[in-house]
Amino acid sequence: MNAKGRAYRFALALAAGASFLLIWVSMSVGLIGADGDPVNVMYFGVVAIGGVGTLVARRQPRGMARTLVAMAGGQAIVAAIALFGGLGRPWSGPLEIVLSNAFFVALFIWSAWLFRRADASPADV
Repeated sequence: MNAKGRAYRFALALAAGASFLLIWVSMSVGLIGADGDPVNVMYFGVVAIGGVGTLVARRQPRGMARTLVAMAGGQAIVAAIALFGGLGRPWSGPLEIVLSNAFFVALFIWSAWLFRRADASPADV
């Protein structure tokens, strides 16, 4: 398997793993607020962006990279809504919300970068 194939497979595994982890954590302990806080349902929107983007992109690397950037943006928007809306208090402070969401944004951006590498020409790699 060449470097592009490895990058694509790792990007796909990273995106799927991050999406699974996001839903699991948000539904089990809650990224925002206490356990069972309904505001955590917003994270399903982030994963929905990934699902729709994957269908539209037909799993092509360039489209998947764009999808993962959109997911990172959606994740950041959820964090901004929680911060500016004062959601999750008193259980989740601003630093906790920023750091936990930044972790997922970083995973989605890393996956997007790997998809972009899988799409790059040999001169670009």
